[in-house]
Amino acid sequence: MTAHGITGVADAGAFLARLVRLDRQVPVRLRSSGERTALWALLPWGVLVTREVAGPGPGDATVSAAALLAGLSERSLDLPARRDSDWRWPLPPARSTVVESVATAEVSRLAKAAAGTLREVTAGGLAGRAVGQRVVRDALLDHVALVVAAPEAGPIEVSQRLVQASTRMGFLGPADEDALCVRVCVAGRWVGLSAPYGVAWLQPVKELTVMPIGGHPKG
Repeated sequence: MTAHGITGVADAGAFLARLVRLDRQVPVRLRSSGERTALWALLPWGVLVTREVAGPGPGDATVSAAALLAGLSERSLDLPARRDSDWRWPLPPARSTVVESVATAEVSRLAKAAAGTLREVTAGGLAGRAVGQRVVRDALLDHVALVVAAPEAGPIEVSQRLVQASTRMGFLGPADEDALCVRVCVAGRWVGLSAPYGVAWLQPVKELTVMPIGGHPKG
């Protein structure tokens, strides 16, 4: 069997554990570059998340996140059964530009404010009318949480989808690390939040494409 080639087991395990709590069936793509391997996955609300860990990896392979997590937990060196045809999403360009830095505390505050709004509206309704939790959640995810100015690209909108992804995946790091920051990045049409422990990427809906089954995208 092919080895998974991951030596940063603790970092990979932290990433995978959060993934499977959100979606037990989610596939994870491993892409190697020298002695580092990037783990990629798509969250249920359409955000791509990635974390780079130590180890030469298997090259380029997609497997079950749950199966890989189980293998790492058992200290297995084997790569789980490949599920390459399950990966159907493009990746952002490799080169990106940082347009702004934001304190992790501010990103955390934005996420908590959205969660509080969800609880309040779900419990009390909106303008006296009952509103379903899913409707409120989707509206909050589409809300622009932050706008930053990019000299060449103009205003860059950061939606709650990115904020929630960075928070739910634990990318912001410990709450008491006040000096940490999150970088707002652009790569082509993609907008990203690069946090201390991972990156979340979102492509505008009108730009989203579905890759045909049968192989990985070239990007």
